[in-house]
Amino acid sequence: MSQEIRIYKNESNNKNFKNFFRKFSITNWLILVNIIIFIVSYLFIGIFKEEKVFMYFALQANAFFSGNYWTLLTSMFMHGSLAHLLFNMISLFFIGNFVEKIIGRKRFFWFYIIAGILAGLFYVILSYLFGTGYIGEKIFVNPNIFAVGASGAIFSLLGLLALLTPFNRVYLIAGPLIAIVIQSILAQLFPESSLISGLDILITIYFFIAVFSMLSFSPVLRKIAVPLEMPFWLLPIIAIVPLVIIGLFINLPIGNTAHLGGLLIGLAYAYYLKKKYKRKTEMIKKYFSK
Repeated sequence: MSQEIRIYKNESNNKNFKNFFRKFSITNWLILVNIIIFIVSYLFIGIFKEEKVFMYFALQANAFFSGNYWTLLTSMFMHGSLAHLLFNMISLFFIGNFVEKIIGRKRFFWFYIIAGILAGLFYVILSYLFGTGYIGEKIFVNPNIFAVGASGAIFSLLGLLALLTPFNRVYLIAGPLIAIVIQSILAQLFPESSLISGLDILITIYFFIAVFSMLSFSPVLRKIAVPLEMPFWLLPIIAIVPLVIIGLFINLPIGNTAHLGGLLIGLAYAYYLKKKYKRKTEMIKKYFSK
């Protein structure tokens, strides 16, 4: 009898765990993993040198073509700062959960991982081949520069939605992007100034304020984040093209080629879904065009 009770309890515990896992979306699990890896990576940086940690886990074109192939995956879960992590995870929370409900948990997980890897591959190939010289470095990034972040995978989600729900109205939170541009300009004008480190802290604080202001019911508070309303098809264009143009004149800590790679992968996958599931994708498009 006692053995039967133990078996029943084990089955009950397993069922509870499975139910919890299913209720907690894949998107939220990915966010949790990103946060944990961010904390662990900074603990490693405290023990070892930053360059050593980045060499083994961040994406760099020269290191990749020397054999560090695993960095296509590890770099997706690393972030350069708290502000970088916050901006990407907030984007992933809203966009990822939306996509996951449309295409399902399993399909979403594999699409996110594979798209992130391919976006990274797009980045390192262009950086390795064209990332030298003044214009080459501005557009394709020097092959010695490290790249980290989930934004390549996130842009693949944007590409998917741009084709599946093109007329759905969304907001681009422009404030943090403007703050990054201002920070980069000041860093180039005053490279040795202590002002820059203080500015990093202020921008991180602003990121928090901007994100939480968007959750407010007050239209006045929302303006802090500089929200720009637009259809989904326009969002990835506005998020990439201006930064590419600005990047020709100042050094931005943004991997535009990884974003572009992710966007193209998302568009390609959305096209495949539209061809294979024509009726379902048309229903999705009509529903989110209301």
